[in-house]
Amino acid sequence: MATFVLVPGMCHGGWTYEPLTEGLRLHGHRAYPLTLTGLGERGHLLNAGVNLETHVQDVVGMLEAEEIEDAVLVGHSYGGMVITGVADRVPERVDSLAYLDAVVPRHGDSCWTLVSDQEREWYLDVAETGYSVRPLPFFDSRATPHPLASLLQSIRLTGDLARFRRRDYVYAAGWDGQSPFTPIYQRLRDDPLWTTHALDSRHNLMRDAPEDLLKILLEAVQPG
Repeated sequence: MATFVLVPGMCHGGWTYEPLTEGLRLHGHRAYPLTLTGLGERGHLLNAGVNLETHVQDVVGMLEAEEIEDAVLVGHSYGGMVITGVADRVPERVDSLAYLDAVVPRHGDSCWTLVSDQEREWYLDVAETGYSVRPLPFFDSRATPHPLASLLQSIRLTGDLARFRRRDYVYAAGWDGQSPFTPIYQRLRDDPLWTTHALDSRHNLMRDAPEDLLKILLEAVQPG
């Protein structure tokens, strides 16, 4: 039995993983879909101080409270920043990582430095508060504004991802236009330390390719 900790992307909550959570549990695994501080049902906690460090601590605190020592960290989009920070903070609690059309930061990176100019324009379309980014029109109706500071804060890392049993990257190849994650996928595809996958799906892999994604995650936890 594996333990999956599922971290959503910008503006979304743990509910974005509903089909995947159900599939993992049906196969006998534990699955914890999280909603980060200031988002979704935790939107009442949003303030100008909610940043990347806040979200890393959200997950670290959950791992410690549940006494999890073999987590498969799964991060979608912005969630890649979070799971990278968590793995660096508490490597003793992490078995492996899976990035779902996500950023894979190095020391000193932020979402701001990793995305395209088009994405930065979106980040600057702040809500009335001045410290959160509006959901895009095509997002799920449950999407809520995302804390701007979490996108601007640089990540601080003390080690690298090679220490973990496995690292998977799942690339969504069905974007309308150029995907901002193509350079990341191309870099990791040539790295023997990574296992990469490309699915004919739009960015929301959990909604658009749930069966293929479930298969990839199940294979990732099979004994070597």
